[in-house]
Amino acid sequence: MPKSAELSQALITGAKKTTERAWLGEVSAVPLQQVLRDLDRAWKAHEDSKTGTRKGAKVGAPRFKPRRDPVQSARFTNNARWKITNAGKPALPGVGHVKAAWSRSLPSPPSSVTVVKDAAGRYFASFVVETDDEPLPDTTPEVGIDLGLSHFAVLSNGTEAASPRFLRRAGKKLRKAQRALSRTQKGSHNKEKARLKVARAHVRVADARKNFHHQLSTRITRENQTVHVEDLSVKALGRTKLAQSVHDAGWSQSVSMLECKAARYGRTFTKVDRFLPSSQTCSECGAVDGPQPLHVRTWTCPVCQTIHDRDLNAARIVPAAGGPTGKTPAEGP
Repeated sequence: MPKSAELSQALITGAKKTTERAWLGEVSAVPLQQVLRDLDRAWKAHEDSKTGTRKGAKVGAPRFKPRRDPVQSARFTNNARWKITNAGKPALPGVGHVKAAWSRSLPSPPSSVTVVKDAAGRYFASFVVETDDEPLPDTTPEVGIDLGLSHFAVLSNGTEAASPRFLRRAGKKLRKAQRALSRTQKGSHNKEKARLKVARAHVRVADARKNFHHQLSTRITRENQTVHVEDLSVKALGRTKLAQSVHDAGWSQSVSMLECKAARYGRTFTKVDRFLPSSQTCSECGAVDGPQPLHVRTWTCPVCQTIHDRDLNAARIVPAAGGPTGKTPAEGP
């Protein structure tokens, strides 16, 4: 594998001397160097994955981005001598002063900024800063969460979070935009305009879903000291006939937010074994009744005759499995 210095000489310094890449001399060299650092990290992750040093799913070799990739980014470190002016405008080398609508104030001086252009043609600036997050005041409740499709989440305290189904609600508009895109001529300006309409429709769905997940995860984190969630195999569920509904729900994103906020604010977060029969186990006596079809939403325990709501019962089983003993009521003390 070539060294970084060799790649820099060939792909940056040498490329600037050619007619096709002479424009590289007109932009800041820092984002170009950052691309090579990203390449180094990608190759290292690939090699560590092959040798087993890196845990988790296998990481493939880095690939070239498509020439017409609509998502673009540039990272400026402090070496680039960028700054934020007194008027609140980022001043970037080779770009100049950029108007910015700030979502929040920065808690400390940033060490780098990454400017990203997404598929919908929107620009975002992401800053790397140091923060001192204070833990939230301690509270007593602990909660188990059962994720589903009829309800996005059912909590063991009886709270239900409805499933917004953002993608299905926007389905008609998305289909109309996609049909208009398919009728345009390849390489034309109308095709690019139609592509942007499709991309903007999709980002509206993604943004609404992310906002819903943020609000729900923040509320759960603030109100509960301990949070238990089932460790669902979303990848496997995404290959079933329920794939569209599973991806529309965005369980992985929601669970990741919960885990991150729990660590950030001093809460306890646990994932319960995905093979736990939470929908089959009675939360009152611990008897296991066996698998039930998805259309069965209530069932009666054959031992204690308690009538259970399927989702609420599963949510109540989750804390017992994720508690200090890690045992369900059926397992006993």
